[in-house]
Amino acid sequence: MTVLHNTFHAPTRSRGGYRQAPPARMTREEALARLAQRTMPLPGRPVGVCTTPGAPTSPRPSVSAPVDSVVTRSYPKPKLSQREVEVLRAWLNLDSKSAVAESLFISLGTVNTHLARIRVKYNEVGRGASTKAALVARAIQDGIVSIDDL
Repeated sequence: MTVLHNTFHAPTRSRGGYRQAPPARMTREEALARLAQRTMPLPGRPVGVCTTPGAPTSPRPSVSAPVDSVVTRSYPKPKLSQREVEVLRAWLNLDSKSAVAESLFISLGTVNTHLARIRVKYNEVGRGASTKAALVARAIQDGIVSIDDL
């Protein structure tokens, strides 16, 4: 569809007819009202279960709550082999995959294969990890590495 641009803020003409120009500026309250009408799926929930942004999904502990009263969440853990754990730890501690390959005396393709299988196993348990940062988070959650190790 060809659209002709108009600099005078009049309705824009296209092959389909005229369409109204968007409002110049929306107030904060209008923007929040529009956002509250939208529903967004939550990760780890069935597709049909949605919630509006800003609505509390679960009670969160207050900042002043003692550490002992904070409930830790258990995550489903994938069944990683010992070599996959070794490759994952090395990759999180070293700068590149080629450095991992050199330190473990394996090829770069083998490193990529191990990391791909780790990601598949995390996806199978419903905890996708498509980036290195996501894998760091998963490894910390599962106790594979600690923050002090990084």
